[in-house]
Amino acid sequence: MNHLFGGVNGLGWVAIKALLLYVTAVIGFRLGERRTLAEMSAFDFVAAVAVGAIVGRVPNSSTTSYLAGAVTLVTVLVAHRIISRLRQFPGAAALFDHPPRVLVQDGRLLHKEIRRSGLTQDDLYGLLRQHGIVDLNQVQYVIFEQRGKISVIQHGSSRGHESQLLREIAERTSDS
Repeated sequence: MNHLFGGVNGLGWVAIKALLLYVTAVIGFRLGERRTLAEMSAFDFVAAVAVGAIVGRVPNSSTTSYLAGAVTLVTVLVAHRIISRLRQFPGAAALFDHPPRVLVQDGRLLHKEIRRSGLTQDDLYGLLRQHGIVDLNQVQYVIFEQRGKISVIQHGSSRGHESQLLREIAERTSDS
């Protein structure tokens, strides 16, 4: 029976360490950027998984104190915060984020950009149907955004001129 339930002597300390690490993680995420949990980029995902691993494993380790777990946790959260701030600089942002890509322009599929985005034509068609698009001729632009979602701009929605938001992405696509 001891193999199944283990010793109950240390369970109180496990619960205390788990509670303290959970509170430390909540405070760390609360002090961090709201975007951490709202939209997950690669570095957001790594931070979330690391925090989960620390909060889940440290309490059950008899060789790791709360303090060691908290230092590890805070280190991950601080590194995440630093990367979030570095993303404000275009050169650093290019290291951490995928650029937005135009996948459809004036009803025409841009196959090279679709491939670069890791999508298939069928993937794109499915995403367009989810946005209520049944004919590519309805579409002025489809943009694959940094976080993996698509934006669909239909013909006529830019009122005869391209906004700065669309122009910059379209120019980047034509340069590559």
